[in-house]
Amino acid sequence: MKNTGRLAVVMDPIDDIKYAKDSTLAMLLAAQSRGFELYYLEQQDLFVRDGRAMGHVRPLAVRADPKSWFTLGEAAVQPLGGFECILMRKDPPFDMQFIYTSYILELAEAQGALVANRPQGLRDMNEKVFTAWFPQCCAATLITRDMADMGAFLREHGTIVCKPLDGMGGRGIFVIEQGDKNASAIFESQTRYGAEYAMVQRYLPDIVTGGDSRVLLIDGEPVEYALARIPAGHDNRGNLAAGAQGVGRPLNERDRWLAGQVGPVLAARGMIFVGLDVIGGFVTEINVTSPTGIRELDKQFHIDIGDRFIQAVERRLEARSRH
Repeated sequence: MKNTGRLAVVMDPIDDIKYAKDSTLAMLLAAQSRGFELYYLEQQDLFVRDGRAMGHVRPLAVRADPKSWFTLGEAAVQPLGGFECILMRKDPPFDMQFIYTSYILELAEAQGALVANRPQGLRDMNEKVFTAWFPQCCAATLITRDMADMGAFLREHGTIVCKPLDGMGGRGIFVIEQGDKNASAIFESQTRYGAEYAMVQRYLPDIVTGGDSRVLLIDGEPVEYALARIPAGHDNRGNLAAGAQGVGRPLNERDRWLAGQVGPVLAARGMIFVGLDVIGGFVTEINVTSPTGIRELDKQFHIDIGDRFIQAVERRLEARSRH
């Protein structure tokens, strides 16, 4: 069914994206193909005037052309609540500006727009911390500001991963072995000498051979393939941004069980597109801000995940229109 609605996207500068890897572009190509009129905003284009969520909005056309993948029209001020759907695809950092943007988008939601992913969920579901809601899916994990507790966790498990709660793309992630003389310095740096929370997890050696797999959920249901991100030989991090190699594989029974535990909960809270990071059968992160992995899986398995996502958006819109 072709759509005649208007869809806006809030994203990082579209001229700076990596054409071959950008999942937001895949979504936009699918939305345009299904008949949506596209509009474009960056974070600074959103504002509130007298209680109305507004934006400096530019018409957008996209193309499957690696040399020229978009055209933007002239900006005009429009109420954000008048769009059928707004895609929130701004990458972290998850800072106060991101939170303020989520307030504006929540106002747009109250004024009529479907926002994907839901702004309240973007605020509530920190990608590291929210794993605590699913302890049955996770390896041993500690979230703390106490450096002595981190040291005890290291002694308990022998090898651990230490990471900040607000990072992305593998930034600030350390693998620490018992006896590492840098351990105390890492704990001090990650917690800013006990002033901020950080996470430590039991190291999962499966990452070396099986990688850090991205399992994509569309409205709670998993895509049938995962993207296993195999760390480069000189690195511990399974992040494409850190040089890992993306290798697609079919989901296994454990992947499907994890998706069944997490997916319905997130879908019920308005998180339509989610990426689970899975190492050795354990969820290590739940990515809700701007998950990636679409283009690599589409290319390897000749599927169209962006189209599936837009169909899920359409079903949500149809459900809203019936109420």
